[in-house]
Amino acid sequence: MNKRTRRTLLVVAAVLLALAVAIFLRSKAPPEAARLLPESDGIVYFNLKPVRAFLHKDLKPPQRVPEYQQFIDATGIDWERDLDEAAIALHRMPDPNGPNGPVAYSMVLVGKLTGAHLNAWLDSHAATRESYAGHTIYSIPSEGRTVRVAQVGYDMVAVSNTPTTEQIHSMLDRHRTAALPFAGSTLLSEHFHEVPLLSLAWGVGQIGMPFNESGAIQVFGLRLPLQSDSTIVASLAPGLPLAGLLRLRVEEIAPTDQAAATQAAALATLVTLARGFTAPLAENAANKSLKELLKTAEVTSKRNRVVVTANLPESAFSGLTASENSLLNSAPGSAPTASK
Repeated sequence: MNKRTRRTLLVVAAVLLALAVAIFLRSKAPPEAARLLPESDGIVYFNLKPVRAFLHKDLKPPQRVPEYQQFIDATGIDWERDLDEAAIALHRMPDPNGPNGPVAYSMVLVGKLTGAHLNAWLDSHAATRESYAGHTIYSIPSEGRTVRVAQVGYDMVAVSNTPTTEQIHSMLDRHRTAALPFAGSTLLSEHFHEVPLLSLAWGVGQIGMPFNESGAIQVFGLRLPLQSDSTIVASLAPGLPLAGLLRLRVEEIAPTDQAAATQAAALATLVTLARGFTAPLAENAANKSLKELLKTAEVTSKRNRVVVTANLPESAFSGLTASENSLLNSAPGSAPTASK
């Protein structure tokens, strides 16, 4: 083998190695939408493309309210069809009685969302406009607060309803470094490595804040033995075998080992009580799914961690179709504000 051939092979090997390393790092990195989010108290992420494919046979066309249909006609954007990913940052508000309530949001939405028609719609509804980092930020009044919207890329929209421009400026700034696989907020760097691989949806940080009531987390009317500022890592991933169910995993980082043991015991008791409460319920699809979730729920603790796991059957999503359509109706007659 002559020197030129050896040198060529070494170059090819180096390129392949670099490519393999880049692919590996990308596989371990948070999604780009999540990396663009500003510093926050919690992050929730949804990958809707596989979920939509998973549910395609069960989804029915939504009954659209006139305002939402007008938005679709003007922009060509249908959130139910065109939204592929959503990354949402949760910001605790110092005044829970203010216009934002206890939590404000910053979002990065990905899909077939951008274009001249959306720009025209935003421009016609904006009270003010700002040019920042080569992007136009549209400020749209909404129920006593301001929702700021900017088209970030060819398939990406940034939205924030925080009181100041700091958060949407941060998202536009982060877009310039988004190619770096481990760019992102402090919360991502601290906890994303704990999210199971292939998760379709996940949350890290103080993700219980939207369910806060009197300092505790309430779900389906049940008061959980968790504080709203608890640090939680939650995920929904395909189960094994892959067909038919998803695996729900919720892990809380308690302040002490003793607190974890106490909370695990309280949660296990709550699950047992909930099984008893749901036993007499009629056997419709939603109730069957809830019973299956409770039947498979397991609560454990290890050191300062409380872990809850359960199986979520495919039938649970069939039952959610009606409520999903209702949500679409009550949301955008406005732009990507997700509230009107």
